[in-house]
Amino acid sequence: MKVYISADIEGTCGIVDWEETNLHDPQATYHKEQMTKEVNAACLGANDLGCEDIFVKDAHGSARSINPSMLPENTRILRGWARNPHMMMAGIDEGFDASMFIGYHSAASEDGNPLAHTMNSVEYDYIKLNGMILSEFIMNAYTSIYYGIPVAFLSGDEMLCENAKKIFPNIVTVAVSKGIVMVLYQFIQI
Repeated sequence: MKVYISADIEGTCGIVDWEETNLHDPQATYHKEQMTKEVNAACLGANDLGCEDIFVKDAHGSARSINPSMLPENTRILRGWARNPHMMMAGIDEGFDASMFIGYHSAASEDGNPLAHTMNSVEYDYIKLNGMILSEFIMNAYTSIYYGIPVAFLSGDEMLCENAKKIFPNIVTVAVSKGIVMVLYQFIQI
């Protein structure tokens, strides 16, 4: 069995601030280690199911967040950006038996994660396809399906996991965080 893994950081356990995702920020050290541990856990789980070959795309920021030395020997990793049109799914092809998504997060305009965004958090509020707000997970899952590869696993925030089950009822999900909605009221003194 051959598994493709795409890994992001904003949906890993404990991330709550953009500075924690920056490769060069000292605050990010813990979170890069956590991202690596979560990817490693997915690799070990795949190996427990008989996987012989695992391909990981480091798909966050500079694409240099995962420590390759902490992954199993049967893992290959694509770091950096290959100027590939599949971006977060670079390296995928018809040869994989399943895809997994680690550390993913809710879509732009959703409140499931304090860092919810879709591709670029600055330039637009959301992206829709056929009236549905797209997360990076949905966009990349469709890339997997395009190549005939079943989407088997997702880890990330609770809202994303719940939304994924609506589209992929058989997917295995693990929620590692939960967004909290805060409502602010302004009181006017009369």
